[in-house]
Amino acid sequence: MRVGSTFNVAFRALRRNKMRSVLTALGIIIGVGAVIAMVGIGNGAKSQVEAQIASLGQNVILIFSGSTTSSGIRTGWGSAGTLKVEDAEAIRREVPGVVGVSEEVVSTTQVAAGNQNWFTRIYGESADYFDIRQWPLADGAPFTPQDVRSANKVCVVGRTTATQIYGNEDPDGQILRIKEVPFTITGVLTSKGLSTQGVDQDDIVIMPYTSAMKRVIGGTNLRNINVQIGDARQTEAAQQQIILLLRQRHIFVRGATTISRCAINRKSPKPLRQPRACWGFCSAQSRVCRSWSAGSAS
Repeated sequence: MRVGSTFNVAFRALRRNKMRSVLTALGIIIGVGAVIAMVGIGNGAKSQVEAQIASLGQNVILIFSGSTTSSGIRTGWGSAGTLKVEDAEAIRREVPGVVGVSEEVVSTTQVAAGNQNWFTRIYGESADYFDIRQWPLADGAPFTPQDVRSANKVCVVGRTTATQIYGNEDPDGQILRIKEVPFTITGVLTSKGLSTQGVDQDDIVIMPYTSAMKRVIGGTNLRNINVQIGDARQTEAAQQQIILLLRQRHIFVRGATTISRCAINRKSPKPLRQPRACWGFCSAQSRVCRSWSAGSAS
């Protein structure tokens, strides 16, 4: 009986103050809706960031060629051109815990098939690249280690490149001309969409790095090396071992070796008799970057 009386009193109060009741209910609805929306947006952003990080691969160490300094002008990462295929082979052979290594060279050029053409990015990689980056194929198959050893004229393409060149036609097995060199498409990558920098990750052609260096890009230097560690707990130790290994392989003449964090601004050292060689490391798991340089002081 008391419960019924309570409801009767409540309903009478609501009827007497209709506007106040409506405004109160509206405030509650808006407040609850705002909280739900904010939680949803936060979870969506978190999932997107996690997906972007996962697309880089798990326990991956990125080794970049560094910069050179000439007449006080520093040219930035990637300009030194000090990384060699032999460096990647040494890492694969001598660093414990490494489960995948991909030598990488990068360029941009026009590709064509039939009467269609498209300007896209060319990546030269090893056969381990697709496992390192966790990038499966939607159609076809990736190139093999034998293709890499033989510098075969094969490639896989991203979804955007395939659509721009072939439209709705299946590109698997088709011929793609890259700098007038005919490459056979062995597969199409699954779509990854835009990166956090707004770059279309599907606008790409990936081929064996040996084919890229011999037939498309030229040169003998690598832009960077992708290294995957099997156990996350060994990532830091593997990084230090790679640093020591590359120091041993890239000794110039006597001089100081410096280690610094990438984010720290440092005054330029004294001019070097030889261009300064530098390698940078970035762990995709810890997001910690370090670089070092070796050279001879004048």
